[in-house]
Amino acid sequence: MKNTVIETKDLWKKYRGRAAVENLNLNISKGEIYGFLGPNGAGKTTTIRMLLGLITPTSGSIEIFGQDLRKNKLQILRKIGSLVESPSYYGHLSAVDNLEVIRRILDVSKSRIPEVLDIVSLTGEEKRPVKGFSLGMKQRLGIAAALLGSPELLILDEPTNGLDPSGIQEIRSLIKRLPLEQGITVLVSSHLLSEIEQMADTVGIIRQGQLIYQDTITNLQQQAAGEMRLHVSDPIVALNLAGHCGYDGALREDKLIFSRMNDARVALLVKELVENGHSVYRVEEHRQSLEDFFLQVIGGGEA
Repeated sequence: MKNTVIETKDLWKKYRGRAAVENLNLNISKGEIYGFLGPNGAGKTTTIRMLLGLITPTSGSIEIFGQDLRKNKLQILRKIGSLVESPSYYGHLSAVDNLEVIRRILDVSKSRIPEVLDIVSLTGEEKRPVKGFSLGMKQRLGIAAALLGSPELLILDEPTNGLDPSGIQEIRSLIKRLPLEQGITVLVSSHLLSEIEQMADTVGIIRQGQLIYQDTITNLQQQAAGEMRLHVSDPIVALNLAGHCGYDGALREDKLIFSRMNDARVALLVKELVENGHSVYRVEEHRQSLEDFFLQVIGGGEA
């Protein structure tokens, strides 16, 4: 059985000749939380609207659950829940009554309402008018509405936008539980790396409509790992010696630079240099933050 839930191939969307999404190839696996990351205006919402069939791609293809979205739109959308931008609700109605409106449209069992309220931790608040809810509670109600139809895929566009730290924590915790407790695949977009880093398994980074990075969060963190800088006597000769010993390094401002080295390899290298007559004046570890790496990837350092 195919393990891919979403796959786009060479996806384009143009408006008046300008590409909002360009040659996009997403690959999202079953049961994962996929973080769709990029600055505002990068093409995240346009992509999500195409995935939900709200706008038509200029070219390229979208397969969801192994089926072509153009040919099986209604069948696919029945298995998708979504929250795009701010949730819609009737402020004078309670959470239960708001969900009842949607339940009738979806034609699902009434028992589903208390189930989704429990999932989003709104049990006990269901009789209150929604206009008295905090922003975080309203977002959770929006997610409850998206879960009413028992979807296999949940698509959330900037679900923590505008929330205070407490509300962000609530939504983050909820999203992390969904694959584990409900078996739901989640696509969540954000312009905040810190949010995606704390809840996603895989990240796709989009810039100016182009997907410029797609890999696991673990691999992203490894790529952003720090470097070791060695201040030594006669650095050119020392770099050649390190190369002969299997260390792949570079020379920068008369310092030896080595990437992704653990403590044991650093100790062995220092021992090798000293035994061959080199003085090691200083060993420094320089760590690049994940935020710095993200800005480097999207070109933010130049902007």
